[in-house]
Amino acid sequence: MTTKREKLADSKQRCAWAQYEDLMSKYHDEEWGVPQHDSRMLWEMLMLEGFQAGLSWAIILRKREGFRRAFKNFDPKKVAKFTALDVEDLMQNEGIVRARAKIEATILGAKIYLDLQKNGEDLATWLWAVVDNKPIQNSGPIPVQTDLSVRVSKELKKRGFKFCGPTIVYAWLQAVGIVNDHAPDCFRRKAVTRLQCPVSKVHGKTLSSFA
Repeated sequence: MTTKREKLADSKQRCAWAQYEDLMSKYHDEEWGVPQHDSRMLWEMLMLEGFQAGLSWAIILRKREGFRRAFKNFDPKKVAKFTALDVEDLMQNEGIVRARAKIEATILGAKIYLDLQKNGEDLATWLWAVVDNKPIQNSGPIPVQTDLSVRVSKELKKRGFKFCGPTIVYAWLQAVGIVNDHAPDCFRRKAVTRLQCPVSKVHGKTLSSFA
């Protein structure tokens, strides 16, 4: 079992935060920074980033399967139907972060997501449009927030989303590949840099207030 102070046994050079724990390294190697184009998955990741507020991402990763079971695989249609009784059940669920405000924000987020869909608006289309369908390749120090994350945060809040401040949003942008923040010497840097957002025909419209 790998301890916090022991680097992983393999010889791969990773971002500093992913060097000490198998679960974190697997997430780093397979998911972090890979451009994500599925709107539902983008919503799921935004909700999980919200649960991370005040905690570490490692805690969320350890509980991710518990979250998925508790929130019906983050199916917005199912989550939007959760009632006060469901909230109370979730507050007793040791498989997730039992924070009432975050649980209620996720249920609200599902309703907002469905409202956007009903209006013909697409989360993924908008999110990629704000960077012209091309991931930002950050080569400098990693910030906690940027002008982009401030802008995205403001627009999400206008729609009613909670737990989406600029710092949380920047972590989301990193996770879903809007920003490539892999370290220059990380073995994933070049691979992720080569990934581009596919430009495809979109039926519907972008979020009007973001366009």
